[in-house]
Amino acid sequence: MKLRYYPLKEAAAHLIGYVGKVTKEELDKNPNLSEGNMIGKAGLEKAFDKELRGKDGGEILIVDERGNKKQEFQKAQKKDGEDIQLTIDYYIQLEAFKHLKGKAGSTVVMNPKEGGLYALVSSPSFDPNKMVQGISQQEYDQYVKDENKPFISRYAVGYAPGSTFKTITASIGLDAKVTYPDKPRNIKGLSWQKDGTWGGYSVTRVSDVQNVDMRKALIYSDNIYFAQEALEMGEKTFRNGLNQFIFGEELDLPIVMNPAQISKQNTFQSEILLADTAYGQEELMITPIQQATMYSVFQNEGTIVYPKLLDDKSERKTKSAITSSTANEMTKSLKAVVSDPNGTAHLLYNPTHQLAAKTGTAELKMKQGEKGNENSFLLAFDAEHDSFLLLSLVEHYTPGSSATQLNQSFIEELFLYFK
Repeated sequence: MKLRYYPLKEAAAHLIGYVGKVTKEELDKNPNLSEGNMIGKAGLEKAFDKELRGKDGGEILIVDERGNKKQEFQKAQKKDGEDIQLTIDYYIQLEAFKHLKGKAGSTVVMNPKEGGLYALVSSPSFDPNKMVQGISQQEYDQYVKDENKPFISRYAVGYAPGSTFKTITASIGLDAKVTYPDKPRNIKGLSWQKDGTWGGYSVTRVSDVQNVDMRKALIYSDNIYFAQEALEMGEKTFRNGLNQFIFGEELDLPIVMNPAQISKQNTFQSEILLADTAYGQEELMITPIQQATMYSVFQNEGTIVYPKLLDDKSERKTKSAITSSTANEMTKSLKAVVSDPNGTAHLLYNPTHQLAAKTGTAELKMKQGEKGNENSFLLAFDAEHDSFLLLSLVEHYTPGSSATQLNQSFIEELFLYFK
């Protein structure tokens, strides 16, 4: 019996999925299936099961003692399944997975001009070949009991995006003529609150830098600066800007995920919530795929390029979100986040490349002052030839395994690959 084999194994398990023998429940639901059929159980195998499976052929006839056909009663033509071509690049998918080193996380690599997804990786993973061949109960239980949940497709899970989102806040501020690249704010100390109505709550930052302008705020990743900018913009202007992006939209991808969310309610109902949203915290919920989509504005003169997974020559879908002058200003500032020795992404600096990047950390904690788990994010893109856009996430990261550190050599590989 021929079995499906998946050469990328764990590296593409969540995306491609796997096939398995049809169950009684599935037979009851679909009269076109018969016992012994193999059908798509997860991932794209499940999403495109009908197209991929094809149809068995056969005939019922009467033959004589020599085997010659005498009478035909019924004939069904065999129909092969369709070929489905993806935009996924085998090498990029494999390398993106390897560089996560088994940490809980995800990496999305996108063609920022056309929208084609080169890699959709989720880690840790599982071997889909075991699922096809018949996985033992012991091995299956091992996957299920793993606290890092290897069956979850993390590229389709919503997260607060952390400081990578400051790029969106800054863009909205620039277009609203509230934020300017060299507009300074005299911020003192590592914590700030608007006034006494905030009670015990304050916005904190990592570096005590005074006279912070937008460029410096991106280089040092200053939460207080962006909180103050959002408060000056006001909720209406800020939300109107956010609504130019893809919040609330269903993306045309064969992947199940909730639309990106600004907040649980239609209004923030508090200045604290507005301030915290500005630097990527609070109730923002954006999947890694959606984040990559939003950040495509910087390589496209302010236009969002929607992601695609099928290499079907269909026309790319776009949407204008910010002005081209703002997109170009942001790219310039994000290149400085890499090239400036104080930049949070300076680890990625290589004078032979034009890399733009923004790092992010989203802290998950129950109350102010306590130390919570942190998710680490990296947005990085080729600012010279626009050959790639990368968005990577590492859950609950520990020192030495931030998204920036894990992807440092991978980014070098991407530049070489697209040379």
